Amino acid sequence: MLGLLDFANKWVEKGGLVVLAIIIFAESGLLIGFFLPGDSLLFFAGFLSSDAGGNLLPALPWVALTAALAAIVGDQVGYMIGHRFGPTVFDKPKSRFFNPQHVVKAEAFFDKYGPKTIVLARFVPIVRTFVPTVAGAGKMHYRTFLKYNIVGGALWGVGITTLGFFLGEIKVVKNNIEIAAIVIVGVSVLPIAIELLRHRRAATAARAAEVAASSPD
Repeated sequence: MLGLLDFANKWVEKGGLVVLAIIIFAESGLLIGFFLPGDSLLFFAGFLSSDAGGNLLPALPWVALTAALAAIVGDQVGYMIGHRFGPTVFDKPKSRFFNPQHVVKAEAFFDKYGPKTIVLARFVPIVRTFVPTVAGAGKMHYRTFLKYNIVGGALWGVGITTLGFFLGEIKVVKNNIEIAAIVIVGVSVLPIAIELLRHRRAATAARAAEVAASSPD
């Protein structure tokens, strides 16, 4: 993970906002982009726009706006792919660039949270890549998707870059910026991970109760 993040960071340093937008777009809208370190990269991009980060990227508002727009447009593309090709887009065997379990996780989010999944999944690596395509394949109403997509993209793109900007000013964070980025990502997804675990346990208990009730005495 650190190696991939370091590679992406170097590209962002060289290519600026254009490269940042391309990476965020690919992770959000293209199914093969699930492996890209979106959260950590946003955190680091915010840091690079600060004095502590050497102002290697433009001012924070431009970085945050670029990240949010790239995320929103990426999800729009993912939705259109799912809407155009339907469930058949997922009808392929497991490979290096596709794992059916990622789709299962995205569908589980929808079962639990409904349209709010579009916002919540933004903060869950891998799942956020597949959620918009699942939404399109499931024929979610476009206006509903668009509304939640804009909210989720703005919260994610602006929120994490802003964290990187301000927390990067702290000396201990600045000196361990890559580790700090991963920690921030872990903390951000922890509440959702706990909720999903609780939901899975509740579902397992419910199934066990059904089996026990249907078994003969």
